[in-house]
Amino acid sequence: QLQASGGGLVQAGGSLRLSCAASGRPFSSYVIGWFRQAPGKEREFVAATSRFGTSPYYADSVKGRFFISRDNAKNTVWLQMNSLKPEDTANYYCAAAQNIYSSSRYYRDSEYNYWGQGTLVTVSS
Repeated sequence: QLQASGGGLVQAGGSLRLSCAASGRPFSSYVIGWFRQAPGKEREFVAATSRFGTSPYYADSVKGRFFISRDNAKNTVWLQMNSLKPEDTANYYCAAAQNIYSSSRYYRDSEYNYWGQGTLVTVSS
């Protein structure tokens, strides 16, 4: 089970930190990804972290602004979002993938086995 939290309303240029807490499974067995879906748009990849946090991977649209990290002892992944823009407004979802062994597959939502509920991020201009 995955539980995302930390969303909210923030002004453009501000920051938020999302958390994804997991339970019930050996957390270090999974690649963890963040995806987002804005109203009327398809779900898109945001960021992912390898099993031990050594290989973060970002969508071009957030590179240099968002940072993903994880602590397997706490069964938690964070997404630090800085310099937020109105176009970052979306529901953000964390997901876990058991069978990804190449970063080239991180961006594919079909590769993820488990999904948390979304947390809404709203960035005002």
